[in-house]
Parts: sequence; structure tokens; C-alpha cells
Amino acid sequence: MDQRVKPSPDEIRGSREDNPKMRERDLAAQLGISEAELVAAHCGHGAVRVEPRVNDLLSGLEAVGEVMALTRNESAVHEKIGVYDKVVTGNHNAMVLGENIDLRIFPKVWAHGFAVEKRDGGEIRRSLQFFDAAGEAVHKVHLRAASNLYAYQKLMASLESSNQEPTTSAPEDEVEVQALVASIDDLRDRWSRMTDVHQFFGMLKTLKLSRREAVRMVGQDYAWLLDNDAVSAMFHHAAEGEMPIMCFVGNRGCIQIHSGPIKSVKPMGPWINVLDETFHLHLRTDHIHEVWAVRKPTKDGHVTSLEAYDAKGGMIIQFFGKRHEGEGERDDWRFLAENLPRIPSPTAA
Repeated sequence: MDQRVKPSPDEIRGSREDNPKMRERDLAAQLGISEAELVAAHCGHGAVRVEPRVNDLLSGLEAVGEVMALTRNESAVHEKIGVYDKVVTGNHNAMVLGENIDLRIFPKVWAHGFAVEKRDGGEIRRSLQFFDAAGEAVHKVHLRAASNLYAYQKLMASLESSNQEPTTSAPEDEVEVQALVASIDDLRDRWSRMTDVHQFFGMLKTLKLSRREAVRMVGQDYAWLLDNDAVSAMFHHAAEGEMPIMCFVGNRGCIQIHSGPIKSVKPMGPWINVLDETFHLHLRTDHIHEVWAVRKPTKDGHVTSLEAYDAKGGMIIQFFGKRHEGEGERDDWRFLAENLPRIPSPTAA
């Protein structure tokens, strides 16, 4: 745990002015604070605290029109340009099911929110930024030239908090110790009886397994380890073949999905980037510790995912071939997933 004395809001703003080009996430890490604390320090100085009332936010965003939705974790940034339409509200789960912006949201995780204005030359960049209780970003909405500024300002005013203090508390990290209680036979039995990929999370919860523990345990007929370059290879094959894929990037509070082909794949140092018209992805390939191909039974036949994990066992990114409920898996996606280079699986841990 970092024992440094945290900087004051004035000092945080000073550091921001001294490092105008540094990303907020990186500057916060350098200062030993959360990203939410960095943004909160600007309340009254380009930021307004808003209440993270997810259902009200989602219901009001459609009127704002075209925006850029951003969801990230430590190793991947997923950006989609579109409209927040086909909203399904809910206190435990909420969804946006639009053509371009496709989200699965867990509102109870959203703890802090801010409307942020930043001057960039003669331009003002506006965004709504939301964080979990620890100050980690869960979702951001960036306005674009085509956005309806009046609708945005009306939404922002409706969410504005009475608390505009330039600080926010971040709780101490809690380490959850979860005993490995499932047997391989029990896991394989439950896995074999799945009829829908959405049953997977419930199975893990029942068995008290992490996703990575499950794929390591279940056996190579259901999950097999791939070379770490498999994700890059998949991107290039999918782009060359104009194959429509589904790409999931998430964190504790939000999962964002791209469905469709990818075209412009650009490696740059440790990053692999997708730079398409309405979809941008930035993936740190050097953070990938393991890549698994995972086969799950459904009532429409089995489906195959590609899953990349970091060194701590956390999911970085997940891919499927694009399909709709009631459809079988695409033959070209299955062939690609099953023919990416494999390596021997580690012992279950």
C-alpha cells in the first residue's frame, strides 16, 4: 500500500497544469491517487460532480445524439461512436442495445461521477466520467461535434450533485479470499449441461471459481491454451477476411461490445490498435499473460471464444464470432479459433 501523503486539490491541479499531455490515469498513478481523486480536484475548475444515477443517465443520453462511449481496464481501451438507444434500465443490471453502442452495466458499482470540460486550443472538450468506489474508471461518455449540447447541458443539470467538494475518498483495497471448492468432475458436468453462454457466470459463482481457474481445470475438449500472439493473429485474419467478430472489454462496472468486421489494424510498440470509423480499440499486448480458446455448449451448438488474461488472472479482452441468439457459430470463426497456435496447458491452479 502507498504510504505517501496525498497531494492537496491545489497540488493536483498544479501537477495537471505541469503535465498537460499526460493521460489522467497515468498522472493519477504518478501522484499516488485514484483517477477519480484527480478529476474531483477540478470541481469548480472545469469539473462538476454529478450523481451516478445510471438509469437517469442512460434515459437522458439518447437525446444527446452522437457521442463516443469509452470503457477500459488496465490493459484495453474500447471506444465506440454512436447513439445511446435501445436502453434497458435496471437497478442490478442495465443495458444499451444500440447498433453501435452496446453495453452491459452494473449500476451498484458506479460510485462517483463528473461532468468535465477541458480546453484544447480554442475547443472545449466535454465528457461525463464515472468511477467505482476505489476511484477506477468504469465508463466515460465524450461529446462530439454532432452532439446536442443543449440536451447534454439539460442532462448534466439534472444529475448535478449538491456536493462539489474537490476531494473523494478511496477505500482500502479488500482482498477477497475464495477457497477452491469445485471438483473437476462437478465443473465438467455443469459445463457440459450449459444451454446458453450467459449461464457461465452463474456456474462460476455456484462453484466459487474464477473464470481463469475454470478454464484451467475443465480440460482441453472445452478450453485450450494458445500462444500469446494468437490475439494479434486473430485480428489480422479477421481484418483480411472481413470476418464480423464480437469484441468485449470490461471492468467491474461496465462491459462494452463491438459487433461487426474490423478493417484498420495498426500495431504500435506494445499496443495493437483498431482504428475504424466507429470503433477504436487499444490493447496492450505486453500485458497478455495467457490466451485461451474456450468452447461452451448452447442449444444452438457450441460457441468458441478467445480470452486474454493478465498476470493476475483478470480478463483483459474476449472475442466471439458475431452471431445472434438462435444462430449457430460462424464456420469461419470456428475454423480460425481452432487453428490458432496452441501450447501445452499449465497444471490447474
